Amino acid sequence: MDETNQLIEQRKANLAALRAEGIDPFRAKFTPDDTCAGGKSNFVEGRAIAVAGRLASIRDMGKTTFAHIKDQSGALQLFIRKDDVGEAAYKSFKHLDLADFVGAKGTLFKTKTGEISVRVQEYTVLSKALRPPPDKWHGLSDTETRYRQRYLDFIANDDVRETFLKRSAIVHEIRTFLHVRGYAEVETPMMQSIPGGAAARPFVTRHNTFGRDFFLRIALELYLKRLLVGGMDRVFEMGRNFRNEGISRRHNPEFTMLEAYQAYGDYETMMELCQSLICHVATTVLGTLRIEHKNAEGEVTKTIDLTPNWKRARYKDLVREKAGADWFEITLEQRRQRADELGIEVAPDAEDFEITSAVFEKLIEPTLIQPTFVTHLPKELVPLAKLSAEDPSTVEVFECCINGQEIAPAYTEQNDPIEQRERLEHQAGGEQQKLDEDFLVALEHGMPPAGGIGIGIDRLCMMLLGQESIRDVILFPQLKPKDEPVAPSPQAGPDQSAAVPQ
Repeated sequence: MDETNQLIEQRKANLAALRAEGIDPFRAKFTPDDTCAGGKSNFVEGRAIAVAGRLASIRDMGKTTFAHIKDQSGALQLFIRKDDVGEAAYKSFKHLDLADFVGAKGTLFKTKTGEISVRVQEYTVLSKALRPPPDKWHGLSDTETRYRQRYLDFIANDDVRETFLKRSAIVHEIRTFLHVRGYAEVETPMMQSIPGGAAARPFVTRHNTFGRDFFLRIALELYLKRLLVGGMDRVFEMGRNFRNEGISRRHNPEFTMLEAYQAYGDYETMMELCQSLICHVATTVLGTLRIEHKNAEGEVTKTIDLTPNWKRARYKDLVREKAGADWFEITLEQRRQRADELGIEVAPDAEDFEITSAVFEKLIEPTLIQPTFVTHLPKELVPLAKLSAEDPSTVEVFECCINGQEIAPAYTEQNDPIEQRERLEHQAGGEQQKLDEDFLVALEHGMPPAGGIGIGIDRLCMMLLGQESIRDVILFPQLKPKDEPVAPSPQAGPDQSAAVPQ
Protein backbone atom coordinates (compact mmCIF):
# COMPACT_ATOMS: atom_id res chain seq x y z
CA MET A 1 0.00 0.00 0.00
CA ASP A 2 1.48 3.38 -0.98
CA GLU A 3 1.84 6.25 1.48
CA THR A 4 -1.20 8.14 0.22
CA ASN A 5 -3.49 5.16 0.69
CA GLN A 6 -2.02 4.54 4.14
CA LEU A 7 -2.86 8.12 5.12
CA ILE A 8 -6.38 7.76 3.77
CA GLU A 9 -6.88 4.54 5.73
CA GLN A 10 -5.61 6.22 8.91
CA ARG A 11 -8.05 9.08 8.42
CA LYS A 12 -10.90 6.64 7.87
CA ALA A 13 -9.91 4.94 11.12
CA ASN A 14 -10.08 8.32 12.89
CA LEU A 15 -13.51 8.88 11.37
CA ALA A 16 -14.65 5.49 12.67
CA ALA A 17 -13.29 6.36 16.12
CA LEU A 18 -15.25 9.61 16.17
CA ARG A 19 -18.44 7.83 15.16
CA ALA A 20 -17.83 5.20 17.83
CA GLU A 21 -17.86 8.08 20.33
CA GLY A 22 -21.19 9.31 18.96
CA ILE A 23 -19.74 12.09 16.78
CA ASP A 24 -20.81 12.29 13.13
CA PRO A 25 -18.78 15.14 11.58
CA PHE A 26 -20.94 15.31 8.49
CA ARG A 27 -24.15 16.19 10.34
CA ALA A 28 -23.00 19.05 12.56
CA LYS A 29 -24.12 22.66 12.28
CA PHE A 30 -22.20 25.66 13.56
CA THR A 31 -22.75 29.40 13.32
CA PRO A 32 -19.59 31.54 13.64
CA ASP A 33 -20.02 35.05 14.98
CA ASP A 34 -16.63 36.30 13.77
CA THR A 35 -13.84 35.48 11.34
CA CYS A 36 -10.29 34.48 12.17
CA ALA A 37 -9.02 37.87 11.02
CA GLY A 38 -11.82 39.60 12.94
CA GLY A 39 -10.78 37.84 16.13
CA LYS A 40 -7.33 39.36 15.76
CA SER A 41 -8.28 42.83 14.55
CA ASN A 42 -11.01 43.24 17.20
CA PHE A 43 -9.08 41.71 20.05
CA VAL A 44 -10.40 42.35 23.56
CA GLU A 45 -9.05 40.21 26.38
CA GLY A 46 -11.75 37.78 27.47
CA ARG A 47 -14.17 38.56 24.63
CA ALA A 48 -16.41 35.60 23.78
CA ILE A 49 -16.04 34.39 20.21
CA ALA A 50 -17.25 31.59 17.93
CA VAL A 51 -15.10 30.80 14.89
CA ALA A 52 -14.85 28.01 12.34
CA GLY A 53 -12.28 26.87 9.82
CA ARG A 54 -9.99 24.19 8.47
CA LEU A 55 -7.26 22.80 10.72
CA ALA A 56 -3.92 24.05 9.40
CA SER A 57 -1.69 22.87 12.25
CA ILE A 58 -1.95 20.69 15.36
CA ARG A 59 0.61 20.59 18.19
CA ASP A 60 -0.19 18.14 20.98
CA MET A 61 1.51 19.05 24.28
CA GLY A 62 -0.07 16.31 26.40
CA LYS A 63 -2.86 17.91 28.40
CA THR A 64 -2.83 20.94 26.12
CA THR A 65 -3.10 21.23 22.34
CA PHE A 66 -2.34 24.22 20.16
CA ALA A 67 -3.97 24.29 16.72
CA HIS A 68 -4.49 26.82 13.97
CA ILE A 69 -7.65 27.06 11.94
CA LYS A 70 -7.94 28.96 8.66
CA ASP A 71 -10.99 30.52 7.07
CA GLN A 72 -11.25 32.84 4.09
CA SER A 73 -9.94 35.77 6.13
CA GLY A 74 -6.82 34.15 7.58
CA ALA A 75 -5.64 31.99 10.49
CA LEU A 76 -6.27 32.00 14.25
CA GLN A 77 -4.77 29.87 17.00
CA LEU A 78 -6.90 27.62 19.20
CA PHE A 79 -5.81 26.71 22.72
CA ILE A 80 -7.48 23.45 23.76
CA ARG A 81 -6.98 22.26 27.33
CA LYS A 82 -8.40 19.13 28.92
CA ASP A 83 -9.55 21.08 32.00
CA ASP A 84 -11.53 23.50 29.79
CA VAL A 85 -13.26 21.14 27.34
CA GLY A 86 -13.45 17.98 29.45
CA GLU A 87 -11.62 14.69 29.20
CA ALA A 88 -13.95 13.06 26.64
CA ALA A 89 -13.87 16.02 24.25
CA TYR A 90 -10.12 16.35 24.62
CA LYS A 91 -9.70 12.67 23.78
CA SER A 92 -11.90 13.07 20.70
CA PHE A 93 -9.76 15.96 19.45
CA LYS A 94 -6.88 13.49 19.03
CA HIS A 95 -8.89 11.85 16.24
CA LEU A 96 -8.74 15.04 14.17
CA ASP A 97 -6.35 15.50 11.26
CA LEU A 98 -5.01 18.40 9.27
CA ALA A 99 -7.63 19.79 6.85
CA ASP A 100 -10.58 18.77 9.04
CA PHE A 101 -13.13 21.50 9.69
CA VAL A 102 -13.94 22.48 13.26
CA GLY A 103 -15.97 25.15 15.00
CA ALA A 104 -14.79 26.54 18.33
CA LYS A 105 -16.35 28.66 21.07
CA GLY A 106 -14.33 30.33 23.77
CA THR A 107 -12.68 33.58 24.82
CA LEU A 108 -9.84 35.58 23.34
CA PHE A 109 -6.51 35.90 25.12
CA LYS A 110 -2.82 36.31 24.36
CA THR A 111 -0.31 33.53 24.95
CA LYS A 112 3.03 34.08 26.64
CA THR A 113 4.53 34.70 23.20
CA GLY A 114 1.90 37.36 22.50
CA GLU A 115 -0.13 35.41 19.93
CA ILE A 116 -3.85 36.15 19.94
CA SER A 117 -5.68 32.86 20.54
CA VAL A 118 -9.01 31.38 21.50
CA ARG A 119 -9.19 29.61 24.85
CA VAL A 120 -11.58 26.90 23.68
CA GLN A 121 -14.48 26.00 25.95
CA GLU A 122 -16.22 23.74 23.46
CA TYR A 123 -15.64 22.66 19.86
CA THR A 124 -17.63 20.93 17.13
CA VAL A 125 -16.24 18.61 14.46
CA LEU A 126 -17.79 19.92 11.24
CA SER A 127 -16.21 17.82 8.48
CA LYS A 128 -13.59 15.09 8.21
CA ALA A 129 -11.04 15.28 5.41
CA LEU A 130 -10.23 11.78 4.20
CA ARG A 131 -7.28 12.93 2.10
CA PRO A 132 -4.23 14.87 3.31
CA PRO A 133 -3.90 18.55 2.43
CA PRO A 134 -1.50 19.65 -0.32
CA ASP A 135 0.65 21.72 2.02
CA LYS A 136 1.98 18.40 3.35
CA TRP A 137 3.26 17.69 -0.17
CA HIS A 138 5.98 20.35 -0.12
CA GLY A 139 3.44 22.89 -1.32
CA LEU A 140 1.41 22.66 -4.50
CA SER A 141 3.48 23.84 -7.44
CA ASP A 142 2.49 21.41 -10.17
CA THR A 143 0.68 23.59 -12.70
CA GLU A 144 -1.49 20.81 -14.09
CA THR A 145 -2.76 19.86 -10.63
CA ARG A 146 -3.29 23.49 -9.65
CA TYR A 147 -5.61 24.12 -12.59
CA ARG A 148 -7.41 20.78 -12.58
CA GLN A 149 -7.93 20.70 -8.82
CA ARG A 150 -8.27 24.39 -8.02
CA TYR A 151 -9.57 23.60 -4.54
CA LEU A 152 -6.14 22.17 -3.70
CA ASP A 153 -4.55 25.29 -5.14
CA PHE A 154 -6.69 27.38 -2.77
CA ILE A 155 -5.80 25.23 0.25
CA ALA A 156 -2.07 25.37 -0.46
CA ASN A 157 -1.67 28.89 -1.82
CA ASP A 158 -3.28 31.78 0.03
CA ASP A 159 -2.19 34.25 -2.64
CA VAL A 160 -4.12 32.34 -5.31
CA ARG A 161 -7.31 32.48 -3.26
CA GLU A 162 -6.70 36.19 -2.69
CA THR A 163 -6.37 36.73 -6.44
CA PHE A 164 -9.85 35.35 -7.01
CA LEU A 165 -11.34 37.28 -4.11
CA LYS A 166 -9.96 40.42 -5.72
CA ARG A 167 -11.38 39.35 -9.07
CA SER A 168 -14.79 39.10 -7.41
CA ALA A 169 -14.33 42.61 -6.01
CA ILE A 170 -13.31 43.90 -9.46
CA VAL A 171 -16.48 42.51 -11.05
CA HIS A 172 -18.58 44.00 -8.25
CA GLU A 173 -17.03 47.45 -8.69
CA ILE A 174 -17.53 47.35 -12.47
CA ARG A 175 -21.23 46.74 -11.98
CA THR A 176 -21.44 49.44 -9.30
CA PHE A 177 -19.69 51.98 -11.55
CA LEU A 178 -22.04 51.32 -14.46
CA HIS A 179 -25.19 51.33 -12.32
CA VAL A 180 -24.20 54.71 -10.85
CA ARG A 181 -23.86 56.04 -14.40
CA GLY A 182 -27.38 54.96 -15.25
CA TYR A 183 -26.67 51.76 -17.19
CA ALA A 184 -29.24 48.98 -16.97
CA GLU A 185 -27.86 45.44 -16.68
CA VAL A 186 -29.56 42.95 -18.99
CA GLU A 187 -29.26 39.32 -20.06
CA THR A 188 -29.33 38.16 -23.67
CA PRO A 189 -29.35 34.67 -25.24
CA MET A 190 -26.28 32.47 -24.98
CA MET A 191 -27.69 30.05 -27.58
CA GLN A 192 -28.14 31.78 -30.91
CA SER A 193 -29.30 30.63 -34.31
CA ILE A 194 -26.70 32.89 -35.97
CA PRO A 195 -23.50 33.75 -34.05
CA GLY A 196 -22.64 37.39 -34.66
CA GLY A 197 -20.84 40.43 -33.32
CA ALA A 198 -17.33 39.12 -34.02
CA ALA A 199 -15.36 36.96 -36.44
CA ALA A 200 -14.78 33.69 -34.61
CA ARG A 201 -15.54 29.99 -34.93
CA PRO A 202 -18.51 29.08 -32.68
CA PHE A 203 -19.33 26.02 -30.62
CA VAL A 204 -22.33 24.08 -31.89
CA THR A 205 -25.05 22.59 -29.70
CA ARG A 206 -28.21 20.66 -30.56
CA HIS A 207 -31.69 21.83 -29.58
CA ASN A 208 -33.73 18.63 -29.49
CA THR A 209 -37.17 20.26 -29.29
CA PHE A 210 -36.55 22.43 -32.33
CA GLY A 211 -34.61 19.69 -34.10
CA ARG A 212 -31.82 22.02 -35.17
CA ASP A 213 -28.37 23.22 -34.24
CA PHE A 214 -27.72 26.40 -32.28
CA PHE A 215 -24.47 28.18 -31.52
CA LEU A 216 -22.99 29.38 -28.26
CA ARG A 217 -22.57 33.12 -28.57
CA ILE A 218 -19.24 34.58 -29.61
CA ALA A 219 -20.20 38.16 -28.63
CA LEU A 220 -22.95 40.11 -26.87
CA GLU A 221 -23.19 42.95 -29.35
CA LEU A 222 -26.09 42.37 -31.70
CA TYR A 223 -28.73 41.68 -29.05
CA LEU A 224 -27.66 44.68 -26.98
CA LYS A 225 -27.99 46.94 -30.01
CA ARG A 226 -31.53 45.65 -30.52
CA LEU A 227 -32.25 47.12 -27.08
CA LEU A 228 -30.99 50.52 -28.23
CA VAL A 229 -33.47 50.28 -31.08
CA GLY A 230 -36.17 49.49 -28.51
CA GLY A 231 -35.46 52.64 -26.50
CA MET A 232 -33.04 51.56 -23.77
CA ASP A 233 -30.44 54.32 -23.78
CA ARG A 234 -27.74 52.78 -21.61
CA VAL A 235 -27.33 49.01 -21.31
CA PHE A 236 -24.63 46.56 -20.35
CA GLU A 237 -24.17 42.85 -19.96
CA MET A 238 -21.40 40.88 -18.31
CA GLY A 239 -21.33 37.22 -19.15
CA ARG A 240 -19.65 34.30 -20.83
CA ASN A 241 -18.69 34.17 -24.50
CA PHE A 242 -17.50 31.04 -26.27
CA ARG A 243 -15.05 30.70 -29.15
CA ASN A 244 -14.05 27.39 -30.63
CA GLU A 245 -10.46 28.37 -31.19
CA GLY A 246 -6.98 28.00 -29.74
CA ILE A 247 -5.84 28.04 -26.12
CA SER A 248 -2.91 30.16 -25.01
CA ARG A 249 -1.78 32.23 -22.06
CA ARG A 250 -4.15 34.95 -23.35
CA HIS A 251 -7.00 32.85 -24.69
CA ASN A 252 -9.52 30.49 -23.12
CA PRO A 253 -12.41 29.00 -25.15
CA GLU A 254 -14.94 30.43 -22.69
CA PHE A 255 -14.28 33.84 -21.24
CA THR A 256 -16.05 36.67 -19.44
CA MET A 257 -16.97 39.75 -21.43
CA LEU A 258 -18.46 43.12 -20.55
CA GLU A 259 -20.23 45.04 -23.28
CA ALA A 260 -21.86 48.42 -22.72
CA TYR A 261 -23.75 50.72 -25.11
CA GLN A 262 -24.72 54.36 -24.70
CA ALA A 263 -27.18 56.08 -26.99
CA TYR A 264 -26.11 59.47 -28.36
CA GLY A 265 -22.45 58.75 -27.64
CA ASP A 266 -19.47 57.76 -29.78
CA TYR A 267 -16.04 56.18 -29.42
CA GLU A 268 -14.80 59.28 -27.57
CA THR A 269 -17.62 58.77 -25.05
CA MET A 270 -16.46 55.20 -24.58
CA MET A 271 -12.85 56.30 -24.24
CA GLU A 272 -13.75 58.39 -21.20
CA LEU A 273 -15.87 55.53 -19.83
CA CYS A 274 -13.05 53.01 -20.28
CA GLN A 275 -10.42 55.12 -18.57
CA SER A 276 -12.71 56.18 -15.73
CA LEU A 277 -13.98 52.66 -15.10
CA ILE A 278 -10.54 51.01 -14.97
CA CYS A 279 -9.14 53.79 -12.76
CA HIS A 280 -12.15 53.48 -10.43
CA VAL A 281 -11.69 49.73 -10.11
CA ALA A 282 -7.94 49.98 -9.52
CA THR A 283 -8.36 52.68 -6.88
CA THR A 284 -11.28 51.01 -5.11
CA VAL A 285 -10.07 47.40 -5.12
CA LEU A 286 -6.29 47.80 -5.12
CA GLY A 287 -5.89 51.25 -3.62
CA THR A 288 -3.45 52.38 -6.30
CA LEU A 289 -3.11 53.38 -9.95
CA ARG A 290 0.40 51.92 -10.16
CA ILE A 291 0.20 48.20 -10.85
CA GLU A 292 3.32 46.15 -10.20
CA HIS A 293 3.97 42.86 -11.95
CA LYS A 294 6.47 40.55 -10.27
CA ASN A 295 8.35 37.40 -11.20
CA ALA A 296 8.40 34.16 -9.23
CA GLU A 297 11.13 35.55 -6.96
CA GLY A 298 8.97 38.54 -6.06
CA GLU A 299 11.05 41.03 -8.05
CA VAL A 300 9.15 43.81 -9.84
CA THR A 301 9.48 43.28 -13.59
CA LYS A 302 7.28 46.17 -14.73
CA THR A 303 5.04 48.85 -13.35
CA ILE A 304 1.89 49.92 -15.19
CA ASP A 305 0.83 53.49 -14.48
CA LEU A 306 -2.92 53.99 -14.93
CA THR A 307 -2.85 57.68 -14.05
CA PRO A 308 -4.98 59.68 -16.54
CA ASN A 309 -4.72 60.95 -19.24
CA TRP A 310 -3.80 57.88 -21.24
CA LYS A 311 -1.79 58.05 -24.44
CA ARG A 312 -3.60 58.15 -27.81
CA ALA A 313 -2.03 56.93 -31.04
CA ARG A 314 -3.43 56.31 -34.52
CA TYR A 315 -3.12 52.77 -35.83
CA LYS A 316 -1.51 53.85 -39.11
CA ASP A 317 1.06 56.01 -37.33
CA LEU A 318 2.15 53.12 -35.12
CA VAL A 319 2.45 50.84 -38.15
CA ARG A 320 4.53 53.42 -40.03
CA GLU A 321 6.91 53.73 -37.07
CA LYS A 322 7.52 49.99 -37.03
CA ALA A 323 7.16 48.92 -40.68
CA GLY A 324 8.28 52.02 -42.57
CA ALA A 325 6.90 55.47 -43.33
CA ASP A 326 5.84 54.34 -46.82
CA TRP A 327 4.00 51.20 -45.64
CA PHE A 328 0.58 52.36 -46.86
CA GLU A 329 1.93 53.54 -50.22
CA ILE A 330 3.81 50.40 -51.32
CA THR A 331 2.23 47.55 -53.27
CA LEU A 332 0.72 44.40 -51.79
CA GLU A 333 3.70 42.35 -52.95
CA GLN A 334 6.12 44.81 -51.39
CA ARG A 335 4.20 44.58 -48.13
CA ARG A 336 4.51 40.81 -48.19
CA GLN A 337 8.26 41.08 -48.73
CA ARG A 338 8.70 43.63 -45.96
CA ALA A 339 6.59 41.62 -43.56
CA ASP A 340 8.85 38.65 -44.27
CA GLU A 341 11.90 40.82 -43.56
CA LEU A 342 10.30 41.82 -40.26
CA GLY A 343 9.87 38.15 -39.34
CA ILE A 344 6.09 38.10 -39.83
CA GLU A 345 4.53 35.06 -41.47
CA VAL A 346 1.43 35.78 -43.55
CA ALA A 347 -0.79 33.48 -45.55
CA PRO A 348 -0.23 33.52 -49.33
CA ASP A 349 -3.76 34.80 -49.90
CA ALA A 350 -3.72 37.39 -47.10
CA GLU A 351 -5.22 40.76 -47.98
CA ASP A 352 -3.58 44.14 -47.37
CA PHE A 353 -5.34 44.80 -44.07
CA GLU A 354 -4.55 41.28 -42.82
CA ILE A 355 -0.83 41.75 -43.42
CA THR A 356 -0.93 45.11 -41.65
CA SER A 357 -2.91 43.57 -38.79
CA ALA A 358 -0.27 40.84 -38.41
CA VAL A 359 2.45 43.50 -38.14
CA PHE A 360 0.47 45.34 -35.48
CA GLU A 361 -0.34 42.22 -33.44
CA LYS A 362 3.17 40.75 -33.54
CA LEU A 363 5.42 43.79 -33.40
CA ILE A 364 3.45 46.70 -31.95
CA GLU A 365 0.79 45.50 -29.52
CA PRO A 366 3.27 43.59 -27.27
CA THR A 367 5.21 46.86 -26.74
CA LEU A 368 2.17 48.80 -25.48
CA ILE A 369 2.70 48.18 -21.78
CA GLN A 370 1.40 51.54 -20.57
CA PRO A 371 -2.28 52.38 -21.28
CA THR A 372 -2.67 53.37 -24.93
CA PHE A 373 -5.78 54.11 -26.99
CA VAL A 374 -4.99 52.93 -30.53
CA THR A 375 -7.50 54.72 -32.75
CA HIS A 376 -8.82 54.69 -36.33
CA LEU A 377 -8.40 51.05 -37.31
CA PRO A 378 -8.91 49.79 -40.89
CA LYS A 379 -12.60 49.48 -41.73
CA GLU A 380 -12.17 45.83 -42.76
CA LEU A 381 -11.30 44.87 -39.18
CA VAL A 382 -14.46 46.32 -37.63
CA PRO A 383 -17.52 46.08 -39.90
CA LEU A 384 -19.89 47.12 -37.09
CA ALA A 385 -18.32 50.58 -36.61
CA LYS A 386 -18.93 53.90 -38.33
CA LEU A 387 -16.49 55.15 -40.96
CA SER A 388 -14.15 58.00 -40.04
CA ALA A 389 -15.17 61.25 -41.72
CA GLU A 390 -11.57 62.35 -42.37
CA ASP A 391 -10.36 58.94 -43.60
CA PRO A 392 -13.06 56.58 -44.94
CA SER A 393 -10.55 53.73 -45.06
CA THR A 394 -10.68 53.67 -41.26
CA VAL A 395 -13.41 53.50 -38.65
CA GLU A 396 -14.10 55.47 -35.46
CA VAL A 397 -12.69 52.82 -33.17
CA PHE A 398 -10.15 52.48 -30.44
CA GLU A 399 -8.40 49.51 -28.95
CA CYS A 400 -7.30 50.06 -25.37
CA CYS A 401 -3.97 48.25 -25.04
CA ILE A 402 -2.35 47.71 -21.64
CA ASN A 403 0.33 45.25 -20.60
CA GLY A 404 1.04 44.35 -24.22
CA GLN A 405 -2.44 43.14 -25.07
CA GLU A 406 -5.84 44.46 -26.06
CA ILE A 407 -8.06 45.02 -23.05
CA ALA A 408 -11.00 46.76 -24.69
CA PRO A 409 -12.20 47.79 -28.14
CA ALA A 410 -14.85 50.49 -28.54
CA TYR A 411 -16.71 51.94 -31.52
CA THR A 412 -18.86 54.68 -32.79
CA GLU A 413 -21.58 52.18 -33.68
CA GLN A 414 -22.80 51.83 -37.23
CA ASN A 415 -26.50 52.73 -37.32
CA ASP A 416 -26.99 53.13 -41.09
CA PRO A 417 -28.84 49.91 -42.03
CA ILE A 418 -27.88 50.11 -45.72
CA GLU A 419 -24.18 50.62 -45.02
CA GLN A 420 -24.29 47.96 -42.32
CA ARG A 421 -25.82 45.37 -44.64
CA GLU A 422 -23.22 46.03 -47.35
CA ARG A 423 -20.30 45.67 -44.96
CA LEU A 424 -21.64 42.51 -43.33
CA GLU A 425 -22.30 40.97 -46.73
CA HIS A 426 -18.72 41.75 -47.74
CA GLN A 427 -17.44 40.14 -44.52
CA ALA A 428 -19.61 37.07 -45.13
CA GLY A 429 -18.33 36.77 -48.68
CA GLY A 430 -21.84 36.80 -50.10
CA GLU A 431 -23.00 33.87 -47.98
CA GLN A 432 -26.39 35.25 -47.00
CA GLN A 433 -27.09 32.53 -44.44
CA LYS A 434 -24.40 34.03 -42.20
CA LEU A 435 -26.21 37.36 -41.96
CA ASP A 436 -28.36 38.08 -38.94
CA GLU A 437 -31.40 39.35 -40.83
CA ASP A 438 -33.33 40.07 -37.64
CA PHE A 439 -30.56 42.42 -36.50
CA LEU A 440 -30.54 44.20 -39.87
CA VAL A 441 -34.33 44.55 -39.76
CA ALA A 442 -33.99 46.02 -36.27
CA LEU A 443 -31.58 48.66 -37.61
CA GLU A 444 -34.13 49.56 -40.27
CA HIS A 445 -36.51 50.53 -37.47
CA GLY A 446 -33.97 53.14 -36.41
CA MET A 447 -31.11 52.95 -33.92
CA PRO A 448 -29.86 56.14 -32.28
CA PRO A 449 -26.22 57.13 -32.69
CA ALA A 450 -24.29 55.30 -30.01
CA GLY A 451 -20.96 54.38 -28.55
CA GLY A 452 -20.22 50.81 -27.58
CA ILE A 453 -17.40 49.11 -25.72
CA GLY A 454 -16.30 45.57 -24.91
CA ILE A 455 -13.94 44.87 -22.02
CA GLY A 456 -12.35 41.46 -21.61
CA ILE A 457 -12.76 40.85 -17.89
CA ASP A 458 -10.17 38.07 -17.78
CA ARG A 459 -7.50 40.19 -19.46
CA LEU A 460 -8.40 43.18 -17.30
CA CYS A 461 -7.93 41.02 -14.20
CA MET A 462 -4.61 39.74 -15.55
CA MET A 463 -3.37 43.30 -15.84
CA LEU A 464 -4.72 44.55 -12.52
CA LEU A 465 -3.68 41.49 -10.50
CA GLY A 466 -0.22 41.05 -11.97
CA GLN A 467 -0.87 37.73 -13.70
CA GLU A 468 0.72 36.79 -17.02
CA SER A 469 -1.52 33.80 -17.86
CA ILE A 470 -5.27 33.88 -18.33
CA ARG A 471 -5.45 30.53 -16.52
CA ASP A 472 -4.40 32.29 -13.32
CA VAL A 473 -7.51 34.48 -13.28
CA ILE A 474 -10.05 31.84 -14.39
CA LEU A 475 -11.11 29.51 -11.61
CA PHE A 476 -11.44 26.43 -13.78
CA PRO A 477 -9.66 27.05 -17.11
CA GLN A 478 -10.29 24.77 -20.05
CA LEU A 479 -7.79 21.91 -20.13
CA LYS A 480 -7.34 18.91 -22.35
CA PRO A 481 -9.45 16.09 -20.86
CA LYS A 482 -7.56 13.38 -19.04
CA ASP A 483 -8.38 9.75 -19.67
CA GLU A 484 -6.88 8.63 -16.40
CA PRO A 485 -8.57 9.17 -12.99
CA VAL A 486 -8.21 12.39 -11.03
CA ALA A 487 -4.65 12.91 -9.80
CA PRO A 488 -4.01 11.24 -6.43
CA SER A 489 -3.98 13.37 -3.33
CA PRO A 490 -0.71 14.96 -2.26
CA GLN A 491 1.56 12.96 -0.02
CA ALA A 492 2.04 13.87 3.62
CA GLY A 493 5.56 14.68 4.73
CA PRO A 494 8.01 16.75 7.11
CA ASP A 495 -6.20 35.51 -28.76
CA GLN A 496 -9.44 35.74 -30.05
CA SER A 497 -10.93 37.99 -32.62
CA ALA A 498 -9.78 41.61 -32.58
CA ALA A 499 -13.44 42.64 -32.47
CA VAL A 500 -13.97 41.56 -28.89
CA PRO A 501 -11.04 40.42 -26.71
CA GLN A 502 -11.02 37.96 -23.87
